[in-house]
Amino acid sequence: MSKKYEESGVNLESGYESVKRIQKHIKRTNNLGVMSNIGNFGGLFDLSKYNIKNPVLVSGTDGVGTKLLLAQQADIHNTVGIDLVAMCVNDVLCIGAKPLFFLDYIAVGKNNPEHIESIVEGISEGCVLSGCALIGGETAEMPDMYQGNHYDLAGYTTGVVDKEKMLDVNNVKVGDLLIGIESSGIHSNGFSLVRKIFFKDYNFDLNSRFVELDKPLIEELLTPTKIYVDGVLDVLDNCDVHSISNITGGGFIENIPRALKDNQGVTINENTLPIKPIFKLLERLGKIDHQEMYNIFNMGIGMVLVIPESDSNKALDILNKHNYNPRIIGEVTSTPGVKII
Repeated sequence: MSKKYEESGVNLESGYESVKRIQKHIKRTNNLGVMSNIGNFGGLFDLSKYNIKNPVLVSGTDGVGTKLLLAQQADIHNTVGIDLVAMCVNDVLCIGAKPLFFLDYIAVGKNNPEHIESIVEGISEGCVLSGCALIGGETAEMPDMYQGNHYDLAGYTTGVVDKEKMLDVNNVKVGDLLIGIESSGIHSNGFSLVRKIFFKDYNFDLNSRFVELDKPLIEELLTPTKIYVDGVLDVLDNCDVHSISNITGGGFIENIPRALKDNQGVTINENTLPIKPIFKLLERLGKIDHQEMYNIFNMGIGMVLVIPESDSNKALDILNKHNYNPRIIGEVTSTPGVKII
């Protein structure tokens, strides 16, 4: 052990212990293409094992945002890793890609092996849920950057899709239907506003109870982001999907147009949406304009598939088999923009 390094605030022994603790979680994520063990200078993955005729690699990177502050305040660290994976794999899914592998970056003020293990346990669970392997990562102890037990997370994933099967917004047609898949809650976007409303404007306790919610506030807020990989890949294998939108930061207003041509828009029937109680509570306490809510939050829909009417029933059946609680929420129009009626 380096005593001089420890004097600067970096504990190498804690780092070694963290690596030992996370090995069993990482092994759970191994899949067909894994070639290397954690600890190598690079993660190796054999794409040829997947026997794809014209493979195109699709990569995505993201973080969890200020939701992490609530996890740290509550000392609950085994859910935000799922969020981290979900934010990345749900994005590459929008191109039609199957996630293959994942890498994480954990930056900490102090290397607490128990916290690191808990975080990686969540990351590994997210990888298992999405079928991708955790093939590498980095834990950086930086006491001058992060105070105490504070930490930040970043993730990176690579998926693959056959070039002939890539989703292309140019295939979207007026009259295509929007199939919305239910979210698990707020997911991982809008938490700067969420924290302001609950803990700055009103100074509520983490374990506050509300008549609108069936669980303590912190449990509701830390509910992990839903991972949609299995069910959506099943639909892609069996239906004619024209495009997909992941409803993240910017809500409906910013994300759905990304799955359309420039001269197209959508009409969404609000009565079809499973608007969860947490969104109604935020709207009421925060005095947020109702239409503005659709520019901030997912409002109960975490992903939207754009599908021709002829395949919509088949897609709904498949998604229901995966317990995704899908529903038709609207259709594509020739008027640009997102209209909520």
